[in-house]
Amino acid sequence: MPKIKSHRGVAKRFWITATGKVKHKKPGLRHLLTGMDGGRGRHMRKAQYLNKVDSDVIKKLIPYR
Repeated sequence: MPKIKSHRGVAKRFWITATGKVKHKKPGLRHLLTGMDGGRGRHMRKAQYLNKVDSDVIKKLIPYR
């Protein structure tokens, strides 16, 4: 059997922790930041975990991580 190709867009945006959770960076910090409240911007810096249903889909797209 040949290896399964991983979805490169997903591989760049998500990473899997040692416990099997899927982490990702929160969207919305690329442009148009001058009108954003400072507290909201600081809150969006932290990474976030996906829920179980979404993480199962992501894990299928990144098979060898």
